[in-house]
Amino acid sequence: MKYVLVTGGVVSGLGKGVTASSIGVVLEACGLRVTSIKIDPYLNTDAGTMSPFEHGEVFVLDDGGEVDLDLGNYERFLDVTLTKDNNITTGKIYQSVLDKERKGDYLGKTVQVVPHITDAIKDWIESVSLIPVDGKEGQADVCVIELGGTVGDIESMPFIEALRQLSFSVGQENFCLIHVSLIPVLGVVGEQKTKPTQHSVRELRALGLTPHFLACRSAQPLLEATKAKLSQFCHVPAANILNIHDVPNIWHVPLLLRNQNAHHSILKQLNLTSVATAPDLDSWTKMAETFDNLTDHVKIAMVGKYIGLTDSYLSVVKALLHACIACSLKPQIEWIAASDLEDESEKSTPEAHAAAWKILKSAECVLVPGGFGDRGVSGMVLAAKYARENKVPYLGICLGMQIAVIEFARSVLGLERANSTEFDAQTPDPVVIFMPEGSRTHMGSTMRLGSRRTHLESRDSLTSKLYGDVCYVDERHRHRYEVNPEVSQVLEEAGLRLVGKDDTGKRIEVIELHDHPFYVGVQFHPEFKSRPTRPSPLFLGKSLFSFQN
Repeated sequence: MKYVLVTGGVVSGLGKGVTASSIGVVLEACGLRVTSIKIDPYLNTDAGTMSPFEHGEVFVLDDGGEVDLDLGNYERFLDVTLTKDNNITTGKIYQSVLDKERKGDYLGKTVQVVPHITDAIKDWIESVSLIPVDGKEGQADVCVIELGGTVGDIESMPFIEALRQLSFSVGQENFCLIHVSLIPVLGVVGEQKTKPTQHSVRELRALGLTPHFLACRSAQPLLEATKAKLSQFCHVPAANILNIHDVPNIWHVPLLLRNQNAHHSILKQLNLTSVATAPDLDSWTKMAETFDNLTDHVKIAMVGKYIGLTDSYLSVVKALLHACIACSLKPQIEWIAASDLEDESEKSTPEAHAAAWKILKSAECVLVPGGFGDRGVSGMVLAAKYARENKVPYLGICLGMQIAVIEFARSVLGLERANSTEFDAQTPDPVVIFMPEGSRTHMGSTMRLGSRRTHLESRDSLTSKLYGDVCYVDERHRHRYEVNPEVSQVLEEAGLRLVGKDDTGKRIEVIELHDHPFYVGVQFHPEFKSRPTRPSPLFLGKSLFSFQN
């Protein structure tokens, strides 16, 4: 196995995930098979219990893993299906070591960070890298590893040491280290500054790892003088200093790497030049240029709870982008804080209230994504009501579907206090309830997670047609609450079509309105399986019919 390690320095949020994904794309374009691992040094076992405001969205895998959003980037860029073990955390490593200690596997030994924790990290990396993720048999050729955080973080020290040991054990021709760093420009001076990167590389070298490549993030292309200075003081050949400057869209990043012959240098370091081919990135070039040249827009109102950090809905945004590209449209996403639509905000923040409603009424379609907690729910209900009554295309995902059911029960069935027991435990009309198999004592990994089959009971339903006249779909789930099966009949009699259900035939998965151009709610998350070349059918919507015909 060949390993490519991507580390970061100076500051977080430089785009290590996109860089790692893009390196994988370029290597795949050279005919190699690639897998990915993300290391998150936090103590959490997984990302499932972390706030979207703090950490961005929780990405869900087929096997139910709740993982870092960077694994979503890997899946979208490399078109692979990863497992929960492809996301390593400090919590997982320590838990595995402590479980072994309790079983007596280390009997007689003093369990220490070195060698027991570092050995566990190495064993995990080596075993997971062998798992095929591209649907083919046999192991991949290259494993791209991203180390989260920045060099020098105290929590990442055991991983740095384990990776140092790994680089030594596998040999130089099987290990390539790419260090992503920032090249800032001070406004007063206007000069590209290399000192932060010099210090970052010095710290990395002090820990026993020497970078083979520098991936320099900057607003503008690096000057040759800057490259020369970095090469001199960081002991990296000038040809191995890659510049990842700001680009119009992230699909340009693999093209940037190719244009700088990054693939050739990486293949040479890994001794793969004899088996690799010239990179074929025609599809990526087409996607990047198509997006750059789009002029027509579609205005989409995103009514959510976590709009303060757009990464909270990263996969939804990407799925919209994939669909819009397929329709030759540029997405104009208008973010609406659901609480700004509520009646209370008209008194407390009238300007925000008026602005939110103005955006909603000018939108060509409305999307209500997933979320937890009661904040902003009333605003989402009002958005769903507006879309239903005014025939505006509406897509409700997870919570968004439950919101549509609550609104329908209140407005059409006349159940004014209809609600979810998540928001009102004492509601007399619980149209959304806690799932019977759920845990009320533990939060982590206790939801209904991962890929589940949804049976589409009517072939003439819009959802069935969008997916290609199928009778079932397999999509990823992440929820604790469900539409109350006891209200199914009364909802259908009132005109709400319950077209998708789970294997039991009781749990409601998909709803539609037959007298509406596009009003769909799904309990699953279709955004997690959307790809640049295969947009999610639900995000494409009725425009898909024109492609099929």
